[in-house]
Amino acid sequence: MEKYLINPNQKISRISKDIYGTFSEHLGRCIYEGTFVGEDSPIPNVNGMRKDVVNALKEMGLPVLRWPGGCFADEYHWQDGIGPKENRKKMINTHWGGVVEDNSFGTHEFFELCEQIGCDAYVNGNMGSGTVREMSEWIEYMTFDGLSPMSELRKKNGREKPWKVKYFGVGNENWGCGGNMHPEYYANEYRRYQTYVRDYDPDNRVYRIGCGASDFDFNWTAEVMRIAGNKMNGISLHYYTIPGNWANKGKATDYTDEEYYTTIAKAYRMEELVRRHTEIMNRYDPDKRVDLIVDEWGTWFDVEEGTNPGFLYQQSTLRDALVAGLTLNIFNKHSDRIKMANIAQTVNVLQSVIFTDGEDMLLTPTYHIFKMFKSHAENTLLGSYITSGYIDEGKKTPVLTESASLSDDGTIVSTISNASLCDKAEIKCQIADFAASEIKAEIVTGNARDYNTFENKDAVKTIDFYDFTVTADGFIANVPPCSVVKFIIK
Repeated sequence: MEKYLINPNQKISRISKDIYGTFSEHLGRCIYEGTFVGEDSPIPNVNGMRKDVVNALKEMGLPVLRWPGGCFADEYHWQDGIGPKENRKKMINTHWGGVVEDNSFGTHEFFELCEQIGCDAYVNGNMGSGTVREMSEWIEYMTFDGLSPMSELRKKNGREKPWKVKYFGVGNENWGCGGNMHPEYYANEYRRYQTYVRDYDPDNRVYRIGCGASDFDFNWTAEVMRIAGNKMNGISLHYYTIPGNWANKGKATDYTDEEYYTTIAKAYRMEELVRRHTEIMNRYDPDKRVDLIVDEWGTWFDVEEGTNPGFLYQQSTLRDALVAGLTLNIFNKHSDRIKMANIAQTVNVLQSVIFTDGEDMLLTPTYHIFKMFKSHAENTLLGSYITSGYIDEGKKTPVLTESASLSDDGTIVSTISNASLCDKAEIKCQIADFAASEIKAEIVTGNARDYNTFENKDAVKTIDFYDFTVTADGFIANVPPCSVVKFIIK
């Protein structure tokens, strides 16, 4: 029997709701067909935004949405996407599929989508191929309420009042597709660009995010923090879980048990990445003023056969749900540093939470995990620990991961993931100085290779969980293999 200890007396940090954010790029069918179909579409929409997708994201509790990229951000020129749609410039999306981008989804449409969902906006600016002036004028266009060329242009295009821009990224992956820069060069360019990301509204101070590292590039983090850390609010980190390699990533649905465990082990490396990057951040920012922003993460497999390889469309199985569950537990545990995270991506691309097919829509296993974890949002992280076996001989990847939090009304939320393919976990939970009067639970579980299709949308879903007994100081539960369980303890 595994021991699970929760200490409500050890209050560690606030779990930001923005840890449960998503990412939407002009890539494949993520925006066009995924969230935006245009006002004249037969698909039910409000101002061009799909009703079904918007409603699903609202129900999931999406707190923040990142746009327009990704690699697309550093070739995106915002003025191409404003004004009458028939006059907007067309371009070739050179990063993703070589398709025509007609710019019918631009700044106004993005904020319309955010307003319909009820989420905050995370806008990524173009440093790679853009100018300081272009970035400065975009901020002015979006946030200035006075008299200026950009505010007048916004009004001319139908928006009288400015929008609230909560987060702004100064460049994206500038070590790669965003300009192939060295960290020292990027850091100095960041200092220059961010100077002109003005705070026009004292009630909307823009949270500036610097481009951080890919994976294990600790030197990038060190150099950017050393040179520019005092000029940023957050620094990003990108990490994708790929069971194979970039040339042969592995299949989304047809995989061996060994490939399953490899995927889980690689996903768990997020723990090491967050820990080691934050240790470097602490060296230059001991007061923890700069947050870690994991604004691209998730599984990345080979595209589904017969689809455009530049569209990055992959199926989502219960394996993806386990990756999401253990990763969000890691983020919760590091909520003293992690302010925001954005899974890649929202609809029809990579580890999506939603798929669409014409007028039809389905929710992926990952969607159900995000909806489950929203109960942690804005709670206080509690001290907790669980014993566990390991999925690998080197004992680097535990079978069980967990996190526990306390809501303002005194409710404890606990999420546990069991990555074993075949073994249930008998868990005895003890909660210090706490006598539970009521416990409810729900679970996402099944066969690791289960996934939802348009013919069977509920192969993987959330159901009530009853295989536990309440004890004097907690509970005893039998957590099935390949599952994520949430306990609500009052």
